[in-house]
Amino acid sequence: MKISSFFIITILVASLSVYVFADDYSSIALKVSTLEDLSSLEDDLSYSFYRERCHDVEGIIYRKVKEWVYKDPTLAPSLLRLQYHDCVVRGCDASILLDHEGSEKTANSSKSLRGFEVIDDIKAEIEKKCPKTVSCADILTAVARDATVLAGGPYWMVPYGRKDGRVSLAKEATIVPKGSESVTNLIEFFQSKGLNVLDLVVLSGAHTIGRATCESVQHRLYDYKGTKKPDPSLDPKYLNYLRRKCRWASEKVYLDGETPDAFDTQFYHNLKKNTGLLSTDQLLYSDSRTKPIANGLSLESSLFKNQFGVSMVKLASILDYTSQDYGEIRVDCKYVNKETKY
Repeated sequence: MKISSFFIITILVASLSVYVFADDYSSIALKVSTLEDLSSLEDDLSYSFYRERCHDVEGIIYRKVKEWVYKDPTLAPSLLRLQYHDCVVRGCDASILLDHEGSEKTANSSKSLRGFEVIDDIKAEIEKKCPKTVSCADILTAVARDATVLAGGPYWMVPYGRKDGRVSLAKEATIVPKGSESVTNLIEFFQSKGLNVLDLVVLSGAHTIGRATCESVQHRLYDYKGTKKPDPSLDPKYLNYLRRKCRWASEKVYLDGETPDAFDTQFYHNLKKNTGLLSTDQLLYSDSRTKPIANGLSLESSLFKNQFGVSMVKLASILDYTSQDYGEIRVDCKYVNKETKY
């Protein structure tokens, strides 16, 4: 029997309307957001920002992303990840794209990032049509959306008006979660960025596509929390598969081993079977604050996809006001403009 979307949403809202308690938390009331709830973003960003300035900017970006992703489908999740790494460090200011000694791009947490050449290609094309008009930060945000769509995920409207930052420090990129944190650590990290528990579980669902390096999971296979034993929560068959697959730290393995090329809810079903790849993913199904949400999202694809768009708009609206007030529109996304210093 098919469960109605209304029933599923009712379950999810009920799960999120409770108060969540943690060791050092005051109670936190959670609310399921909609795109309409995010209308206040117009104070800082605008959905019509480029309507007069560069009316075909979204068309240029989509055509270029489509060209690149069709040649290499693995770029889609990489481009989505690129925006996440940008936004959680200094806000969405394209600081991850700056290419100089000691920049975020050179940090250990950034060494597996890909897709920089896609952004450079798009920026060069836009500069021909609309010189010194469209920020690299806005390009990166639209690219993440279009890459998601091309991977079979949802479409959402992107508000624009971000400035490009002039500062990028590798040491600041150390805050990016590495895949071994506790759920409490993740909740606190997301809250520090203006995101909530629902956003954490929904955005983790991006792991329905893409790959991770074996380095990020080897601690689960051989020495979990210093026990010299594997993570006991791992399905035994999946553990054996990962041990065969991950003989070298540099090898890569699918985040969703069941439907790795489909933007679907299989990620959440994997958690139910103890076949989540990253420990931070699997823990979502063992914590009382996140398990009901993961369960609700697993029940119907449309629910997950709709909420994914909402959470991505929230992620892309994390702003560094120093960059907004004193930032620029880079001519080349890899470097601050020549007339400025960082």
